[in-house]
Amino acid sequence: MFLSVFDMFKVGIGPSSSHTVGPMVAMRQFLDRLNCDRCLNDVARVTVTLYGSLAFTGKGHGTDRALVLGLLGEIPSEIDPETVTVAVDEVINSGQLKLDGAAEILFSISDDILFEYGAPLDEHTNGLEAKAFDAEGNALAFETYFSVGGGFVVSKPEMAAFKESGVRYPDVPYAFCSAAEMLKMGADTGKTIAEMKRANELTQHTVAALSSGLDRIWAVMKDSMDRGMSTRGQLPGGLKVKRRAAQIADALDADKSRNVQYAHRVMDWISLYAIAVNEENAAGGRIVTAPTNGAAGVIPATIRYYLEFCPNATEDMVDEFLLTAAAIGGIIKTKASISGAEVGCQGEVGSAAAMAAAGLTAVLGGTNAQIENAAEIAIEHHLGMTCDPVGGLVQVPCIERNAMGAVKAVNAASLALRGDGTHFVPLDNVIETMRQTGVDMLSKYKETSEGGLAVNVTEC
Repeated sequence: MFLSVFDMFKVGIGPSSSHTVGPMVAMRQFLDRLNCDRCLNDVARVTVTLYGSLAFTGKGHGTDRALVLGLLGEIPSEIDPETVTVAVDEVINSGQLKLDGAAEILFSISDDILFEYGAPLDEHTNGLEAKAFDAEGNALAFETYFSVGGGFVVSKPEMAAFKESGVRYPDVPYAFCSAAEMLKMGADTGKTIAEMKRANELTQHTVAALSSGLDRIWAVMKDSMDRGMSTRGQLPGGLKVKRRAAQIADALDADKSRNVQYAHRVMDWISLYAIAVNEENAAGGRIVTAPTNGAAGVIPATIRYYLEFCPNATEDMVDEFLLTAAAIGGIIKTKASISGAEVGCQGEVGSAAAMAAAGLTAVLGGTNAQIENAAEIAIEHHLGMTCDPVGGLVQVPCIERNAMGAVKAVNAASLALRGDGTHFVPLDNVIETMRQTGVDMLSKYKETSEGGLAVNVTEC
């Protein structure tokens, strides 16, 4: 099994990897098909129908606007968040869209993007259908895509192929499919999890590309934290949620001059870092899926905790952190899910906490067994967590939930490092439990905003 570190960590924009980044990627794939079929210039109309969770929380997640950006030819990793509003508003106001930045067609965001609130598509709750027509109304192309979490997108034929023969991964030297296999390979070779992951990556990337790619991931994470800690005001979307990170940062800076320092103050810093990232995400800023947008603050916050509060910490170790975290995330995604629409928030913040705990344990000198233990502790105590965003927005309870996930990750790493790696419940068993819990979880608690906090918030 091999999922690249660049699959688990993708540069994109907020507010959602499955509802914003994924649909944009799907439209890029649809454009590629139109170009491949040499019919792009014949297209006069494009329609997109959203199903399941994409329909129920699409407005709150900006799915319709993301689709417009994708049809314009924009790519999540390259788009400037500052240009998003202008680009989409121009399409809305003009009623015209330059397909792939070139072929101009008539387009109505209200008429050509349809929200289907009935039953989801059979294959996955995050489904969408894209259709292209010529000037006479003849169908030129039709494709179904599924946004399966973390910005991953698969077409209907790809989904069918996966279910029939499984996912085909490239050959790598350490093709572990489970935590148990990972630990055995490490024991047999004497390599750390990060060393095995790096060896796998170097079969797909050059040393320079791997290094520069990891550097960019960390740079974007840092920038999102810094922007979040310095930006004030109100988050978009209608809930009138006030940004808090800048105010918390000011208060913590003021506390530095006080004679009395509470030991638990470090948790406030961890929470601050996570909140800052997720406020940026909620505002549509540039962030890194880690492994999703909704859980984007947990890993950056944990890395920054390591760098600023752990003795002898160095940024040279951030690569080891990210590689270790990606190894754990790959197992979780393969064996269960990282999609809130599929298994609830246990698959988003829970997975992020497990990845962060593993990464922190690694850079603090933990053994492979302690790393696996840390990941198990972190995800075990997120089991059953629902995904119930108020108003379909990645704000309440999502922003604070990242702060709690980051603190849990540090706690899990600390507990694991106090032991020798032996523990009662293996990580693989917890991942399978998360999958089963997600299957049993009612759909109204899985990113549809039909249950939980989403329907129990008192309006003021």
